[in-house]
Amino acid sequence: MTLPLLTYGPSSQNQRVAGYEVPGDEQSGIFSLDLGCSQADMDALILAAYRQVFHEQQMLKSNRQVLLESQLRGGLISVKDFVRGLATSNAFRTWNYEVNNNYRFVELCVQRLLGRNVYDDKETLTWSIVLATKGLEGLVDALMGSKEYVANFGDRTVPYQRRRVLPQRSQGDLPFERMPRYTHDHLTTLESLGYDFSADRRLAQGDWMETPDGVRKAAGAVTAGLAIFLSLVAIAVVLSWFGWLSI
Repeated sequence: MTLPLLTYGPSSQNQRVAGYEVPGDEQSGIFSLDLGCSQADMDALILAAYRQVFHEQQMLKSNRQVLLESQLRGGLISVKDFVRGLATSNAFRTWNYEVNNNYRFVELCVQRLLGRNVYDDKETLTWSIVLATKGLEGLVDALMGSKEYVANFGDRTVPYQRRRVLPQRSQGDLPFERMPRYTHDHLTTLESLGYDFSADRRLAQGDWMETPDGVRKAAGAVTAGLAIFLSLVAIAVVLSWFGWLSI
């Protein structure tokens, strides 16, 4: 028996506020086949899809989905199919699903596929149940098949962060592709392995990042010698101008 999707109420977020301001540098770029189909436009659209679905640090050559790119360029699949292929790829699973708990992964998917933050914990729980019962592909299909996705992006537009700024604010929200991908659970795991991420940490004498005294002294001697040599050359050039020295 298939469990019905839990209901959750939307809260007031930037993307739910009508905007009439003139787009600026902090406005999210819109990449759609409706805006152009040239080679350069297609390249920009594909790059925008990778940046939206993958984190900026995950835009690696090894994560490229060459077959999907070829199908999109040939018109065999839509932009929506291309985005779905990226979100269900092994690379996305490895870099995002396998290193997070279900709640954090749901937040990432809502951000990258619906272009907004989750409304509250109830929505996170709702989509987490879908993830637990239908798997990664089932979650992606449910998000991209929702009325919200269809109304905002359709089949020809790459999802983007909607309404990242408000006119009353001098600076917009941090772009999703620059937000940390991991939760506090992952940070705790790294700290248990010996990594120190405290804000007030200091390097003690003898740490591997500390420059040895011998290296500092040698570098100082080389720098002083080079300065003396350049000074002598400059003096010799000046004396040669007056004919007091032949170079």
